[in-house]
Amino acid sequence: MIPTRYAHIAYSLFLSGMMSFMVSGLSTFLAVGMVDGFFFRWIGAWLPSWCVAFPVATLAAPIARRMVAAITIKD
Repeated sequence: MIPTRYAHIAYSLFLSGMMSFMVSGLSTFLAVGMVDGFFFRWIGAWLPSWCVAFPVATLAAPIARRMVAAITIKD
């Protein structure tokens, strides 16, 4: 198991993986359609995307939290 102090990194890893997987799949589909080898094109687009998305999500999450805190009020 992962210690709680690393939860934000695990969260960024999972979220960036899922988001980049879906977005790269949609982008690949819109670019080439449902062609032979579509899955391999999708994975070929996804892996480099995830390599960018993970550090961006890790660095952007605290900024996004502060932005949300600035525009919301406590109940």
